[in-house]
Amino acid sequence: MFSKVIQLIPVSKWWYLLPVSLLIISAGFVFFSVDAVQVQSFLDSKFMQYFLVGLAAQLVDGALGMAYGVTSTSFLLSLGVTPAISSTSVHVAEMFTTGASAISHFRFKNINKKLFKSLLIPGVIGAVVGAYLLSDVIDGDVVKPYIAIYMLILGIIIIRKAVRKKLVKTKTKQIGVLAATGGFMDSVGGGGWGPIVTSTLLGQGRNARYTIGSVNAAEFVITFSSGITFLIFNGIDSWQVVLGLILGGVIAAPFGALLVGKINSRVLMIAVGILVIGLSLRTVLQGFGLI
Repeated sequence: MFSKVIQLIPVSKWWYLLPVSLLIISAGFVFFSVDAVQVQSFLDSKFMQYFLVGLAAQLVDGALGMAYGVTSTSFLLSLGVTPAISSTSVHVAEMFTTGASAISHFRFKNINKKLFKSLLIPGVIGAVVGAYLLSDVIDGDVVKPYIAIYMLILGIIIIRKAVRKKLVKTKTKQIGVLAATGGFMDSVGGGGWGPIVTSTLLGQGRNARYTIGSVNAAEFVITFSSGITFLIFNGIDSWQVVLGLILGGVIAAPFGALLVGKINSRVLMIAVGILVIGLSLRTVLQGFGLI
């Protein structure tokens, strides 16, 4: 009987069991191991803000297929979270969401294997190098306003992608360099793999289905690599941020899927771009002591 139930569950849905199981185990651990003072301290923290960030970012990502990292990192930086903690938290949370996405794209045969392989290794190298530098070399407080400038530029790229007309397909050159750059900036900035790599490839006229599927599938390995690197050097001190992002993302995932095709993607992308630009501009001005 149990085996028949197992067979009825689509392969693409199995990945969701991991984050759900993690949430149940975490909730049980908290319930049996903390006292009332710790619970009160938890409730008085910014956890709900991180939860809402995860909720909003996953809704955007579910509707657009991109901008989870850009949206969540922009919000976290505006809340005063350091670049290293922001990027660590976002990438650990993305281990769950990108895994489900990758399995789904493989299942529905949305992958261009040649493109996927071309993106994978350079992307991983760029992501690991970026995660290491942000964790152990770069001063987060110094680089924070510059990362916000990078996020502001990504916001402009998102808007430009939304209003840009379809181009005639051109031959993609130096995919490895593009992937390494996207992986590096994704780790250092806490997001940008999709806006940089997907936007560039689509802007060259590549097939949308196979481009998005291949880039998203590669993103899981790249996110996993950078997430592990962040955990090795930073640990998991930001567990409230991580848990908030994961919980918000898991709850928002089915609603994000429902939004696909029901909301004008161009309008939503423009709105997201304006939001990211506004949040990033605020962080830039704060970083340079102008407000």
